[in-house]
Amino acid sequence: MNFDAFRFRQYRRYVAGNLFALNGLWMQRVTIGWIAWDMTASASFVGLIAFVSYAPSIVTGPFFGVLVDRIRVKRAAMATQVVLLLLAFVLFATYAQNLLTPALLAVFSGLSGIVSSAYNPIRMSLAPRLVDQKAVASVITLGAINFNLARLTGPAIGGWMIAVWGVGPSLLVQSFLYLPFIFAISFLKPRPRSHRPGPVEPFMQAMAAGIRYVRHHDLTRRAILITAAFAFVIRGVLEILPVLADGVFDKGASGLGLLTSAAGFGALLAGVGKAFLPSQIVGRLPLPALISAVIGVALVPVVGQSTSWELTLVLIAILGFTTSLTAISMQTAIQLGLDDDFRGRVMSIWVMLGIGASAAGAVVLGSLADQIGFGLALGLGGGVCLVLLGWLLFVIWRDA
Repeated sequence: MNFDAFRFRQYRRYVAGNLFALNGLWMQRVTIGWIAWDMTASASFVGLIAFVSYAPSIVTGPFFGVLVDRIRVKRAAMATQVVLLLLAFVLFATYAQNLLTPALLAVFSGLSGIVSSAYNPIRMSLAPRLVDQKAVASVITLGAINFNLARLTGPAIGGWMIAVWGVGPSLLVQSFLYLPFIFAISFLKPRPRSHRPGPVEPFMQAMAAGIRYVRHHDLTRRAILITAAFAFVIRGVLEILPVLADGVFDKGASGLGLLTSAAGFGALLAGVGKAFLPSQIVGRLPLPALISAVIGVALVPVVGQSTSWELTLVLIAILGFTTSLTAISMQTAIQLGLDDDFRGRVMSIWVMLGIGASAAGAVVLGSLADQIGFGLALGLGGGVCLVLLGWLLFVIWRDA
């Protein structure tokens, strides 16, 4: 069992506080997706909102990755969570005063995306430094379990609150859920980095060094490309679930919550299963994760053709499982043996391409759904990505 990270008090504090913030994050994602659909009934706009929230990671993520390798990561984590708290409250106030428009919703999503693009390399640098080097793989697995537990509960709570109490109360609760994590961060004491002798590298040279690291390490480069390929179509589908929940099945906000929670349930099972599997071998991409990616992409067209609500819930759960198992395995493959001085830069590139692919997938699939229908859009997207993923795996097998 890969639960070694729980031996460290600092990591236990981090996980306990982070669970509250993650529930707030997933409640917010469901709520924003529902607002976007409720305002416009446009699959394209729902996809656009997802793209706007993720796009900053494509542009600013690598810059924040360099900064994270230079600054005090605890202070950076605290600052980003405080800003996310303030943004969540501003969204609530704007909605409560009936001032929220589609344009303002896009602006809010973009601002939140910028802060999140900063926090992604922060969390990937902070959490491994709360344990010793031997427990880093455990940190990644347990972090995924924590994330996906919130992915299971947060959307269900958010969808239920919207259906029973309305959007406003849901937004207000989300704001307060950031407070326990801010409190927990204030007590964290991450271990020092391993400082290299010599002067501090200029900013752009440091960024170039991170890019060179990815380019010259075959395993890292392949793990990032596989992440991007499956994220484009599978996570792209998961970002336009409002269209599936209400546009296809007419299930409203509660149906959206159930679909998102189904994805979270599948992802949680993947995280728990990963914890019980033997530790990954350093320097190798695990075969189960590669098979999982292929299965997930192949099931996307099936989701598009499903006319059964119950079957769709099961399929979305399977997509959540395959997404999580592949993502955890790819991140673990990269993080094992990664120097602390490169952790922020390299992982920001992994996040940049993974999230960038998700954002692009949401826009492309949303636009196609408006033009040719939801089922055909998923069939076309899934088919193209299955060919691309198959080609990547063939190259890996050929060069092995």
